[in-house]
Amino acid sequence: MSLRRQFLVTAAALSVPSLLRAQHHGHHSGQFERLNQPGRIDLPEIHAQQAVSDSPAPRAVSAGAWRVRAPLPIPRTEMAWAVAYRHRVHLVGGYAEQRVDRPYHHAYDPVSDRWEELPQLPRGANHVGVATLGDRLYAFGGFIEQNRTPHDEAFRFDGARWERIRRLPETCGAMACIAVGDRIHLVGGAIGSEWRRSVDWHIVYDPASDRYEKRQPLPVARDHIGIVVVGRHLHVIGGRVDSFHTNSSLHHSYDAQADRWVARTPMPTPRSGHGCVLYRDKVFVMGGEGTNRVFGQNEAWDPVADRWESHAPMLTPRHGMGAVVIGNEIIVAGGGPQMGGGVKSAINESFTLG
Repeated sequence: MSLRRQFLVTAAALSVPSLLRAQHHGHHSGQFERLNQPGRIDLPEIHAQQAVSDSPAPRAVSAGAWRVRAPLPIPRTEMAWAVAYRHRVHLVGGYAEQRVDRPYHHAYDPVSDRWEELPQLPRGANHVGVATLGDRLYAFGGFIEQNRTPHDEAFRFDGARWERIRRLPETCGAMACIAVGDRIHLVGGAIGSEWRRSVDWHIVYDPASDRYEKRQPLPVARDHIGIVVVGRHLHVIGGRVDSFHTNSSLHHSYDAQADRWVARTPMPTPRSGHGCVLYRDKVFVMGGEGTNRVFGQNEAWDPVADRWESHAPMLTPRHGMGAVVIGNEIIVAGGGPQMGGGVKSAINESFTLG
């Protein structure tokens, strides 16, 4: 690693947010693009006004550190929340190149630090629900307009091509999706066009029968939520109720055997559009969006101690980005550096506890 990058990592881990933003600004050059105007730009000035990284949670003994990785080939945001598939990070759909319904599909290999363009999603959309199960990557629904007007199509990728699977029971976007056992759980989301609202839906897709079944609804309707599996329980964290103006800190776990939700210790920083992963036996939540805010907080929940702690904040606070664990690091790629979807980024950074 270069001396420059070593300094960036140290600044991110140890300094206050204002100094942090000032010291690593160099790697941002030309990695952003406006939704309504072609051409690369630098980090928008409004980012400095909206970015926050202070967490109310106590600081972890080992805070960890971030480093800069190879940027995305195309600035993107509001794609499917990222997923790990065949040891790579996969990003599907989203906003890119002045459209909100791109079918783009990129994969990132952290070992070679390279991106590859893969077969595109059959139907372009933003806020696509994605999950992996076995040796397949699944994509469900999404919006065909800007964060609204969902569709009901679903697809499966085998590493070489996409194929259609049974349509969703109803149109929906911004769902949280994850595999539990031999089924995929689709939780929450949003519906509507002129009148957009969050839903408490919870359905399960069975690849063997290519059918959906209803499960106990999410206790509070919301979308843009974080989802992760800890042991045999599914956890849903944060999200928005209809809008990022009404973000939530709620944290619920779901027992598939009992078909029951239980309220857990809330997340310290209410937010939506954040990354959420299981890493080193803890649930890490980073980034997200709020009213005139884009978050850089990196907070972790310890299931054994049942408490939250804060770690080194993101080098570049963002929302609507992908977060995936590959090997010994969390990869966070793309996303918006300011409130809303007006600017996309190619930023790619990774976090590790060492």
